[in-house]
Amino acid sequence: MGTIEIENNIALILSHIVTYGNAATSALTEQIREEIETMWNEPEGTVWLEGMERAVRFRITAAYEPDIAQEEILGNDNPRNNYFRIEEFAQGNISFVDGLGCNTGYFKLENLYKGSTTAAHEYGHTLGLEHPRDLDIRGKGIPGIMYPRGTLVDAIYQYEPDQPAGAKGGTLYPIYRRVKKEDIALLKIERLSFKNNQAIIGDFSSIWHPDHQTLL
Repeated sequence: MGTIEIENNIALILSHIVTYGNAATSALTEQIREEIETMWNEPEGTVWLEGMERAVRFRITAAYEPDIAQEEILGNDNPRNNYFRIEEFAQGNISFVDGLGCNTGYFKLENLYKGSTTAAHEYGHTLGLEHPRDLDIRGKGIPGIMYPRGTLVDAIYQYEPDQPAGAKGGTLYPIYRRVKKEDIALLKIERLSFKNNQAIIGDFSSIWHPDHQTLL
């Protein structure tokens, strides 16, 4: 989730990432921030807005807040704020956010290795993007950021290039996902309601997550 501000010929998307949980750290939080900002700026997307083509740029800030209170997340009214719990254990064994166009989620530490693209992928969900319907993109080159694990891809983008498609090791290795201009277009920024050159993208889910380990 975030805000969009029109500055001259730029549509600037601003989001603030807040991490908490037993596996969250300042260093990991910065890694997440950098991954999201770098990957979403990489395609240098554009949007036709208010009579002119504008560059779409992302400015991501972040903070590690280990002592954040549940009430702060539930009562947040700042559309830039996104809250992610990070733990070693996650039910379902996967990272997730709380729907399409949201501002909260739960990340499994194992999914957040440097270059994993997990944070950039989940950020796409917070902006309203879903997984593509066609999950067999063999012959179509580099996979976009919103393709999930299990997608069939060209062999060079698999976990193990020598494995048959769909076999163990024969599916998308997430490190090869990239944000593309098409992903920027799917945000449909031109359809948002702007007031005083500002708009909100995404919506408040405002869910505080407990440590899943305590639910066993």
